[in-house]
Amino acid sequence: MAEFSQQKADQELKKRQKTFSRDKLKQLFKEKNSLFSKFLNIENLNEYYRDFVDLFSLLQDWYKGRYKDVPWLVISSVGGALLYVLSPIDLIPDFLPFVGYLDDAAVFAALLKYVRLDLQKYRDWKYDEDPSPVIND
Repeated sequence: MAEFSQQKADQELKKRQKTFSRDKLKQLFKEKNSLFSKFLNIENLNEYYRDFVDLFSLLQDWYKGRYKDVPWLVISSVGGALLYVLSPIDLIPDFLPFVGYLDDAAVFAALLKYVRLDLQKYRDWKYDEDPSPVIND
């Protein structure tokens, strides 16, 4: 099994962020059900469910032009982290019992540290406009 560290999670986040594109964003939207399932049903990811919902909503609102007060670096970081979570073969392969999703959770936690201010700003905008946390289609 690959050695795991927070430093590696940070490196993976940066690597994915650099290669993210609008086409990959469209791919994420197609994988919406799979992402929701992982964050709802995988123990290591479940604690981040509310953050995931808001970040996915941020991506949708940005893509549809409803919310533009966020830099591309944040969009690409969120997208890159979510693509990492979708990938079954990553730092620690997801099929390994008990530890398979530890790296996914660590990459998502690294993302949250990086985007926390932008996420709060988005939440202030989103829930001031619409108090119900509903994902747009």
